[in-house]
Amino acid sequence: MQKITGFFTELMRKYLPDPFVFAIGLTLLTMVLAVVVQGQGIVALTTSWGKGFWTLLAFTTQMAVILAMGYVLATAPLTQRFLDRIVMRVHDPRMAIIVATLVGGIGSYLNWGFGLVIGGIVARKLALNVKGVHYPLIIASAYSGFTLYGLGLSASIPVLISTKGHPMEAQMGVIPLSETIFSPTMLITSLVVLITLPLLNAWLHPKPGQPVTEIDRTLEERPRAAQAAVPADDEHTFASRLNNSRLLSGLIGLIGVVYVVLYFHGGGTMDLNLINFIILFLGIILLGTPIRYVEKLNEGIRTISGIILQYPFYAGIMAIMASSGLVNTFSAFFVKIATPHTLPFWGLISSFFINFFAPSGGGHWVIQGPFMIEAAKAIGASVGHTATAVMLGNAWNDLIQPFWILPALALSKLKLKDIMGYTVIMMFWIGLVYTVAILAWG
Repeated sequence: MQKITGFFTELMRKYLPDPFVFAIGLTLLTMVLAVVVQGQGIVALTTSWGKGFWTLLAFTTQMAVILAMGYVLATAPLTQRFLDRIVMRVHDPRMAIIVATLVGGIGSYLNWGFGLVIGGIVARKLALNVKGVHYPLIIASAYSGFTLYGLGLSASIPVLISTKGHPMEAQMGVIPLSETIFSPTMLITSLVVLITLPLLNAWLHPKPGQPVTEIDRTLEERPRAAQAAVPADDEHTFASRLNNSRLLSGLIGLIGVVYVVLYFHGGGTMDLNLINFIILFLGIILLGTPIRYVEKLNEGIRTISGIILQYPFYAGIMAIMASSGLVNTFSAFFVKIATPHTLPFWGLISSFFINFFAPSGGGHWVIQGPFMIEAAKAIGASVGHTATAVMLGNAWNDLIQPFWILPALALSKLKLKDIMGYTVIMMFWIGLVYTVAILAWG
């Protein structure tokens, strides 16, 4: 285990720069390919890049909302009390590993921003409460559940392509979730991961007599400072009463709930906008007052800088690929090597490697989606099946993607080298499950 950890840690340290550097590098690489392979002129190339740079603003906002408002849900007092009740019932180290994996996995299935945060929180709580827990493993286990987001309610690609007006609607139409994450094969795959991944992680725990690294309890988080008191002169002002009004939060929350009920009653289907709507108003209800929601959201906004910075560059890449003809060239390659049955498999494998360079599901889809969908249409493969395979390749690679591990490391105060050896082993197992699922689906 130590050799595996050391090898992959050194590999990542030497060759994986910041994801923003990847976004710049991919932009330059795409420009070179457009000139060399497609013969596009520099002026036309630069013009198409600049025009396309801001075409994904709506999508960028949707992704940022998922992460920031998922953070609000994960840190709400009601959520924290629920986690405390779970933690107090766990006393065995291996059971703690299983619980951390399940909480991170179920949380990520519901909302990837929520799962990223809540997994790290419950892992730390368990490490403090249960003696003998190997701290690096429980943090890695909680993070490993993040792979379930690719099968869940906030799976970026399936949810995006089920939303009217998505960037590729003209090319592929709107694909309902019943053909992607809610298909019987994907529901079974979710269940398999949810059962086997916690068991694998528990098996990785050091056996009796082997060295265990416990959390340093002397560095236990200091109790959070009480919220700043409202200045005496403002305690009873009209503005202060509105800011702290439970009535206002309850009323607007109720209106939001009524809208969701009416939406589904009218035949509406789940899409990205509705998911964001639900987590927004659920957060308002759980936080209790407008000012508490604003304070928590301000904390969550710190987590979305990568999305805001990188997505315009991915939009520019998409514009270059479309205007230069690279989309058609790449799709022709996959048409050549694939059949309708194997195209999703190749989509899964290529997605795994592309995710090293474009670690966000949405930005990833902007790059890979156009040529995979063109290939699917050309050979008669299932568009929904192919898109889901791309999503699973993304979620599979995320197990060793430093971009998404960072929140877990920040919460745990560990370093990448402490957990990478474990997430690599988890990656091998998840890769086997996803590959079998995609091939069996056909």
